[in-house]
Amino acid sequence: MQVSHPACTVARTWCAPSGAVDVTSADPGEQVLLEREGVLGALADHLARADRGTGRLVFLHGEAGVGKTAVLDRFALTARTTAEVLTGWCDPLSTPRPLGPWLDVAPGLGGDVEREMARASGSPGGLSHVLRLLRTEFEARTSTVVVLEDLHWADEASLDLLCLLARRLSRCRVLVVASYRDDEIAPNRPLRVLFGHLAGVPGVYREAIELLSLPAVARLAAGRGLDVDQLYQVTGGNPFYVTEVLAAGGAGIPESVADAVAARLSRVSTAARDVAEAVAILGSPAPVPLVVRLSGQALTAADDLLSAGLLRASAGGLGFRHELARRAMLDTIPHARRASLHAQVLELLRTDPVGGEDSAVLAHHAAAAGDVGAVLVHAPAAARMAAAVGAYREAAAHLRRAVAVCSGLPPGQRHSLVEQFGQVAAVANELTDAATALRSAAELRHAAGDRLREGDDLRWLSYVLWPLGRCAEAVEIGDGAVRALDDLPPSRELAEAYVNMCRLGTLSQSGVANARRYAERTIALGRELEDPETVWEARFHLALTRFVCAEDGDPEAAWTEAEAARDGALHAGFVDAAAFMTMLMGMCSAWHRDHGRADAAYDLLERLSTDRDLLSFGAVNRAQHSYRLLQDGRWDEAAATAAAVLDHPGPPPVARVLPLAVLGLIRARRGDPEACEPLAEALAVPEPNMTLLARAFRAEAAWLEGDDERASAEAHQGLGAATGHTDPWLTGELARWVFLSGGDVPAVRAAGPVALELAGEWRSAAQRWEERGCPYDAALARLTGDVPALLQARQTFAAFGAHAAERIAAARLRARGVRSGARGPRAATRGNPHGLTTRQLEILRLVAEGLTGPQIAARLHLSPKTVDHHVGAALTVLGVHSRADAVRAVFGGNDR
Repeated sequence: MQVSHPACTVARTWCAPSGAVDVTSADPGEQVLLEREGVLGALADHLARADRGTGRLVFLHGEAGVGKTAVLDRFALTARTTAEVLTGWCDPLSTPRPLGPWLDVAPGLGGDVEREMARASGSPGGLSHVLRLLRTEFEARTSTVVVLEDLHWADEASLDLLCLLARRLSRCRVLVVASYRDDEIAPNRPLRVLFGHLAGVPGVYREAIELLSLPAVARLAAGRGLDVDQLYQVTGGNPFYVTEVLAAGGAGIPESVADAVAARLSRVSTAARDVAEAVAILGSPAPVPLVVRLSGQALTAADDLLSAGLLRASAGGLGFRHELARRAMLDTIPHARRASLHAQVLELLRTDPVGGEDSAVLAHHAAAAGDVGAVLVHAPAAARMAAAVGAYREAAAHLRRAVAVCSGLPPGQRHSLVEQFGQVAAVANELTDAATALRSAAELRHAAGDRLREGDDLRWLSYVLWPLGRCAEAVEIGDGAVRALDDLPPSRELAEAYVNMCRLGTLSQSGVANARRYAERTIALGRELEDPETVWEARFHLALTRFVCAEDGDPEAAWTEAEAARDGALHAGFVDAAAFMTMLMGMCSAWHRDHGRADAAYDLLERLSTDRDLLSFGAVNRAQHSYRLLQDGRWDEAAATAAAVLDHPGPPPVARVLPLAVLGLIRARRGDPEACEPLAEALAVPEPNMTLLARAFRAEAAWLEGDDERASAEAHQGLGAATGHTDPWLTGELARWVFLSGGDVPAVRAAGPVALELAGEWRSAAQRWEERGCPYDAALARLTGDVPALLQARQTFAAFGAHAAERIAAARLRARGVRSGARGPRAATRGNPHGLTTRQLEILRLVAEGLTGPQIAARLHLSPKTVDHHVGAALTVLGVHSRADAVRAVFGGNDR
């Protein structure tokens, strides 16, 4: 048997820039398939060769639920344009129909074949005559595709006929495609025997359908607020499992999945079911000795489960093919029996640990068995091990388990557990739970008279409140931490409380004086305590505040000092502190349009947040990156990055502000009517710096709409919230919109090219913007220039599809007596032969994926009414009356 070129089986995106295998659509013409280009291309190639008179048999295989039928339906839809397609099905009957799939095909092959096939089905010895008729029919036909589905359920006569035909296809213009589940073929099954008979036969091929990749699963889950990594982990990328979990909203085991697992279990012995229960309890992979001892069955009982495709064997033991199937199996075990089995495992592992004692495994089984004492021993130990390697989410889960049953512990131990959970949950981005735990811990320590631990808990609570958007409360609680600790002997807890106030002062900018005061105190205390981590961070904040506020004559020297402090902390192993410093450096670089530094900070923080599981930093980092992409004109990338931050479950509220503002501003620049929604939401979190940026973005949006009065008001509100220590790049950005709106520019500090704009030096400002890689800003600067500058600005706006600003430039040209002339298609529809806007095309792609209006609204962060407006406009432009007609008009049967 031959295998086609490797490129044919490599999973590649097919048919759409987003989506996945949609196995639920009733109309195959409406399905959108992801990562099936390779196998569909291979089938098309086989058909082309068969059309030239070289018949072929292709076995299409993959595990249950991988989407074989979806692929065959799409291939058949395309093949029907040049060939006749005949389909037969094998059924999961206890006694299969003799020649069942061939009887389905026979009516399309003529009366003689149909009669002989019916006769042969009752007399297996008649296959030779049927074979002669089939050869004669296929040799006389122009082009035919025969599809035989689910060959793993086929009767032996059907397989015999296929075997005989496969050796006689060389002069036939026929392609036979036979699908089967490769996870349900036991060594002694007839289908496996067929493969042996056809080994080496010319014209016989296999094509595999692979599981979906993580990116494909992520595209399908976009806008649903689910943890994509977890979704991928529990489904393994199986399209059936993925779509069923999404349809169920991610809650629990979908009924359809439970039914599928139950159907497979119904075909195995009682002994095999005992093994399945043991593997489900133990988790994958389950060590074979434990499976045998827990199930009480011989290992041979697992053979049925391996053949049925429920389990797979590996070097580590036995495991379910997919975590979702394991969980469905667990749900079939009565609660009392399940607890009893977990208790048995716990005892087995205590007395004879397999591969050494594993606290995480012991904690899991202890909790499932309801053994409180064992939970309180093993869960904290497992948390310490997880935190030591940077697995903070797992550490938080272990501690959550312990906190839930710790009420019987002595007060000191109970307080310590709650405290540890709050701290680990904070790092794991479980901020709301962290704040609750830390507040509780601080109250418990206060009641116990433990001022040292109370102060440290308050410091942690302050640290958590800022990303939650409770910024004023964070400063107040941080002050309380310092007060609680200041009267005690010098301690690391006090030094960290000082560092926390440095951070809050730098973040707020209104507290820069406080940041510097606390930095000086931190350095003195850190040196006394020989605590280099707090010294490095204090030095960083001293330098960065000088750089941001532009208060000394050499900002580059201040930046170099900040960078040295960050690098010193990183090289000394203080990764969390270095990550925080890198986040601030990335933020400042983005404000200052320093793309090189911003990119360097982004790359480093992405690595640190991934390696150390620092989820809050990761979300903020990608939020800042969306702003940086906006600046140099990569608007589509900026919008995609911003949407990804918003779609990911649980980004801190502060991390949502910038992506919302970026999405809103891009829409405003492109003239989309839904720009106001995200820009309004961006003001909901009162983080000082983000509020200033959001005000600047809202001012620009108002100016683009021609509302100079509102633009000026938005900018003035932002300037009213600024202080003398606010970064002059931010105040300058706000002043620009007062200036462009025709208002009186207040006396504020401005820096960079904006300062030149406000001074009327538009030519120098435009040049500086260009040098910084900010073409849109350069075009804004040219709006106050001469006619050639206005022409250049209009050309830049048109290239970006910024037709709101383009109209403003055109109006200013007309005011100078220059006629705009014919502009051709709108920028939003240029390059689209159907005359649709970019947004209309994007929404139609999602319609083609099968998404409903509310689902599209959630994914694109629009209102359902806005989505309906765009769909209606697209129908009008295309001259059609339904969404399905619109999809066909734009994408046809194949391309998306």
